[in-house]
Amino acid sequence: MTTHYRQLTQGQRYQIEAGLSAAESQASIAKRVGVHPSTISREVRRNSTQNIYKAVSAAHESDARRAGARKFCKPATWLSHHLPVWLKHGMSPEQIAQRLKQEQPSRAVSHEWIYRFIAAEQRAGGELYTYLRHRRKRYRKRYGSHDRRGQLRNRVSISERPAEVESR
Repeated sequence: MTTHYRQLTQGQRYQIEAGLSAAESQASIAKRVGVHPSTISREVRRNSTQNIYKAVSAAHESDARRAGARKFCKPATWLSHHLPVWLKHGMSPEQIAQRLKQEQPSRAVSHEWIYRFIAAEQRAGGELYTYLRHRRKRYRKRYGSHDRRGQLRNRVSISERPAEVESR
């Protein structure tokens, strides 16, 4: 079940202002307005000026925040043209994400997003995953075997050293 969030209306803000000026608790205001008490707390905290809540100024503050918020746009259209080129040149999704962040911050995406994009494209029959360095292979854990990395071949135990070494 999905939750649908709604902005507070101007009428609800006036009810909050009246309740606060009458020294009502935030819980009772929330019950009267028909929202969760945390909504009232958040509204008062975000939109009060000098510890005074006014409905008109709260609406202006909220509208200004929404106007200044970053708008979501799907990066798939632009990135779907450039991503194959970068992958064919041997760049990893981490490098691509970092390059976008530095050169084009407005079009920046995370490396996880790039991996998800490649996986979705693979499910649709694409071949972008073949340009990944590890071809989406997972790291193999070495639970049952002994770790043999960093060991010397034909090594001699210290107890088997020749006697002349001891006199040096």
